[in-house]
Amino acid sequence: MAGGRGGAHEPPTIGVLAHLFEERVMTMTDRDNQQADQNAAIKDPDEWVTGDEPPTAAQESYLHTLAREANAEIPADLTKAEASKQIDELQAETGRGQ
Repeated sequence: MAGGRGGAHEPPTIGVLAHLFEERVMTMTDRDNQQADQNAAIKDPDEWVTGDEPPTAAQESYLHTLAREANAEIPADLTKAEASKQIDELQAETGRGQ
């Protein structure tokens, strides 16, 4: 192939490399921001505005599942915040939710 490169690929231009670098940085930044958003969304149950309300049906169901697995008793009349703390403790004990 006279005068040609024999099918060799052209090296990427500076513009292409810059674009790829920018995409990678944006992906990393987006991931870091998403992680920060998730961490910010985790609030201490003692600070919940609705923490004194009764537990949700989902909390009660999950608590009973965890308690059964951990062979633990669930205190009666838990608040939503107390149920959340109990779930955290039972998850640690059973290895669930990790």
